[in-house]
Amino acid sequence: MAVRSILLYPDPILKQVAEPITAVDETVVSVIQDLVDTMVDSGHSVGVAAPQIGVLRRVLVVDVSKSKLGKDNNHGLLKMVNPEIIEKSGSKMMREGCMSVPDYTGNVTRAEYIVIEFTDRNGQLRVIEASGFEAVAIQHELDHLDGLLFLDRVSSLKTDLYRRKGK
Repeated sequence: MAVRSILLYPDPILKQVAEPITAVDETVVSVIQDLVDTMVDSGHSVGVAAPQIGVLRRVLVVDVSKSKLGKDNNHGLLKMVNPEIIEKSGSKMMREGCMSVPDYTGNVTRAEYIVIEFTDRNGQLRVIEASGFEAVAIQHELDHLDGLLFLDRVSSLKTDLYRRKGK
């Protein structure tokens, strides 16, 4: 459909909680496709959430299959409506970046394993297990639906936040 502009921190929309979706209609399918197009167009993103394109709805996409960290353990392109983590375990610290915070990366601790329930683009309820980098990416995008950025999860802005090279 369309490559959309990514909102940049400190845009206030990024700090708002997205609204649940009551039905997967043409509007929602269009947002999903815009998210996929925007993620693919970036050339490096492994996920995008609707608030990042200015849409305060609970929709996100994740695909870690082309990343060296996720290529051997993934579900391919995930299109999630109203995603909710129903189980999690383990703990993993990883350096995260975000298209909405392009100048920085930071160390964030997240669950290493999750079980997530969501509605797919066909309106079907699905439950999947994710681990490693895919689980981290899903949790990162899910945070966007709750008005959180990775900056909110960095334990110390002084020691765990890094300026990207070339910025």
